[in-house]
Amino acid sequence: MSTDLARPGFSTTVEALRLRHWRLGAGQPTLVLDQFTDVDFKLVVDDRGDVHVNSRDGRFYLGWFPDGRPGTTGEGWKLAVTGTAKVPGYHVTFDPQTPAGIVAAAVATVIATSRRVPFP
Repeated sequence: MSTDLARPGFSTTVEALRLRHWRLGAGQPTLVLDQFTDVDFKLVVDDRGDVHVNSRDGRFYLGWFPDGRPGTTGEGWKLAVTGTAKVPGYHVTFDPQTPAGIVAAAVATVIATSRRVPFP
């Protein structure tokens, strides 16, 4: 055995290659949807059962499509933030089987980085 592997924090090749358990499956969408308040966001459930969340100013959008987003392949969640005249916006999509905790973490980060703009 090499001296590097004998140091604390290092492992043998076999230990380094051990299988891990990864969270799989969609989980509970409430982990994501419970982050939105009625004060700042509008929530709509359409006739297909898809859920749409918009910020009151219209610049944030989150869609949850349990059976996949119509017209796309593999989109279960769509998060989008509209840009400004000078800075482009962005969007992120997640597969329908992405664990809700991962989507919730992304949404929480986006919400945490937002700030209210004062009225003139």
